Amino acid sequence: MQAYNEQLAVPASWWWLAAGSGFVCAIMLLPVGPMAAVVAFAVGAALAAWLLFSYGSVRLRVTDAHLEAGRARLPLGALGDATVLDREAARALRMEDADPRAFMLLRSYVPTAVRVDVVDPDDPTPYLYLSTRNPTRVAEILDALRRRDAPRS
Repeated sequence: MQAYNEQLAVPASWWWLAAGSGFVCAIMLLPVGPMAAVVAFAVGAALAAWLLFSYGSVRLRVTDAHLEAGRARLPLGALGDATVLDREAARALRMEDADPRAFMLLRSYVPTAVRVDVVDPDDPTPYLYLSTRNPTRVAEILDALRRRDAPRS
């Protein structure tokens, strides 16, 4: 079962970069001829659009057994507390408070995040920094799944 699934797609305003890239490529090849400029526009815009799509295709998923963040996949048993980070706390953890050993799924256009501690003693990663548009929801789901899987005494 999938408890949470979020694609960190780029904002709509960023797609103007694709058109702008195509325009710049066309300007560079305009002295060669108008047909070269048209081809340069198409190729430049398509390449920029592909890059934007690739950058924004990263996903944050929480299932019954795993947390998947980009290329990282950890079992829920290896995770500790999840902390909601507002705009300022997220900025601080990206900058001056960052640990170089941490895993960062960072998207600059998503100002909020969640910090998830890693409690696996064999994993040198102290925490995961995960950009998300719904940090409260992600933290609630992770905490609920952790409580559900906690050993009962």
